[in-house]
Amino acid sequence: MLSKVAERMYWFARYLERVENTARLVGVYDNLLFDLPRSYSISWFNLVVINSSAEQFAARYKNQDERNVVKFLLADDDNPSSMMTSLIMARENVRTTREVLPEEVWEQVNELYLYVKENVQTGINRTYRHAFLDQIIKSCQQMVGLLAANMSKDAGWQFIRLGRNLERADMTTRLLDAGSAALLNNEAAEQQLDTSQLIWGNVLRSCSASMNYRRTVRSQVTGPDVATFLLQDEAFPRSVIFCTQQMQNAIDALPECCVDKMETLQSLLDIEFAEDDQLGENFRDYLNELQLVLAELHGQFAHCWFAAE
Repeated sequence: MLSKVAERMYWFARYLERVENTARLVGVYDNLLFDLPRSYSISWFNLVVINSSAEQFAARYKNQDERNVVKFLLADDDNPSSMMTSLIMARENVRTTREVLPEEVWEQVNELYLYVKENVQTGINRTYRHAFLDQIIKSCQQMVGLLAANMSKDAGWQFIRLGRNLERADMTTRLLDAGSAALLNNEAAEQQLDTSQLIWGNVLRSCSASMNYRRTVRSQVTGPDVATFLLQDEAFPRSVIFCTQQMQNAIDALPECCVDKMETLQSLLDIEFAEDDQLGENFRDYLNELQLVLAELHGQFAHCWFAAE
């Protein structure tokens, strides 16, 4: 397989996963709007900080309010990590590799692009945002299922698996970061609210993890248990350790290359969370460290297999 084709398959998977998980990330705070008392103020700008886009946001917007943040994350063409930009890039990567992908993938990604283009304003406005985000997530999952059922498990599939799981692991850490940020916002509020279970429950729902969490943990929702589950559960497809194992399997199936950052990532995941106070600023620093290692992993993948770019 040509390195350019491999790279496009890898980035198609990453961009598609980013579209879905950006919808999930916005959905965390969107759901909290319905569950928290009106007197409780959510700092939507946390989502921009979590995506490492504060400087880009500041160059485009003066107010850090809900509407501007949601527009920036979902619809801003000048934001390289927005849902719309990611979808455009996913569509372009499919268009240039249609000969190695099931033909239905082009139809599905094109339909999703047209839907988002026509309805993105609905996602910015609060009234119908939940339905809009839910449709995005379902469409992305349909594409993932289509690929799994109809694509040969050759090198192209391995690069898709590599890209999807790297992006998914990264976004799972950001969803946890969103929960931690909301919790810290609660601690800073003048009126203390016992909302920890509610916040972490929404984080689980944003990952479609509620049922699996309850089956595995068999106890009420607590921050340490949610963090442990989403980072270390080897059976749940969106946990960071599961994504790490999937990446390792893909690496083993591709031409041999030294990817030593996989060991660093695995060692970072060997940590215990026992108390709620472990999920404050130190936890956010830990998640940031995981994200930096994942970025270094991408660099090693590019050096190994995409060097002809």
